[in-house]
Amino acid sequence: MSTNERMLVVASDGGKVLLTEPVTDGTTVRLEYTHSVEKTPVADVYVVDGTTLRMTHMEFDSYGAGLPANAPVERAADGQGYIYELNRTYDRLDVSPGERAGHQLVIDGARYDLVERSGGENVSIYVTERETRVINDVI
Repeated sequence: MSTNERMLVVASDGGKVLLTEPVTDGTTVRLEYTHSVEKTPVADVYVVDGTTLRMTHMEFDSYGAGLPANAPVERAADGQGYIYELNRTYDRLDVSPGERAGHQLVIDGARYDLVERSGGENVSIYVTERETRVINDVI
């Protein structure tokens, strides 16, 4: 018998696997970093949907280059910062982790330092299925 297990994978441009974590539909994946101009925190928030990552929203503290200025942005419930609701699906996220931005990947609360793991290389983040064989011992 076999089952399919989904894994979130972070791989370098050279194809080296830097991180794998089991995921299921609805697993939250956050890409957190510091905005290069504003020097404030930004989080791109995704959920696992099959073998894709669906971006549900972006959280940020202030407006700056590259942040949504003319979009339907709402104040966060706590009044601190803004939320931009989205519904975009990605097969793969390409990220250039940087010291200044301090890119962090948070998978259902577990935090991973992408800068440290990547060693300065660009990375791709994606979800894949792998087949797992289950062997029943018969006595």
